Amino acid sequence: MLNRPASGTDTGEIVASMRDYESAQKAVSKLIAGEVPARDIAIVGQSVRTVERVTGRLGYAAAARSGAINGILIGLFLSAILVLGNPEVPIQLFVGFVLIGVAVGMLLSLITYAIVRRRRDFASVTQFAADHYEVTVQPGSLAKARQVLGAQRVAPVRPPVNLDEPPKYGERIPPGPPQPSPEPAPEPEADPAPAPQPQPAPAPEPAPEPGLPPRPADPETGTPGSVR
Repeated sequence: MLNRPASGTDTGEIVASMRDYESAQKAVSKLIAGEVPARDIAIVGQSVRTVERVTGRLGYAAAARSGAINGILIGLFLSAILVLGNPEVPIQLFVGFVLIGVAVGMLLSLITYAIVRRRRDFASVTQFAADHYEVTVQPGSLAKARQVLGAQRVAPVRPPVNLDEPPKYGERIPPGPPQPSPEPAPEPEADPAPAPQPQPAPAPEPAPEPGLPPRPADPETGTPGSVR
């Protein structure tokens, strides 16, 4: 059956991984051009999430305006059917169908807004997004697909970044109990100053020999001179 849900083994083997959907589409086009059967190819979005973009605030005026635009399209469609059935229809009838379509569109839009305005008072557009897209091929065409893609290999995908966590650099260490701060080492005691050494007393001068006159002092050094 075509509508049965596909299991994990139905997608096949990964042959390429892309960050955006457009690159995955180009890879699929390249595989099909390389004669890989289209029924064996799949694009798998990983970490799929919905993104709802708010486009504006709803009100009775906005509801009436959007209803009028839709009503114009309805009126033109009915007028075209009328003209094709009877080309000689007067222009007044053509304009009348357009005005009736505008009125019906505005009325339906106002009724719808009056019902849902308590739960939703803004307009938005919902779209699907994924962290990365994987191009997979069934095992029967895996060798052919790898040959077609050539050097295009499966690129490693970065894990999603948690913006609530502080930035971490280097090796990630799991948080643990706080370590006690080391106690400061005691400073070495200073060596006591050495005691002053006593100065040796000057040697006593020899006594003069008896019978010799004392030696006169040297005028330069002030010490007794020798007898000549």
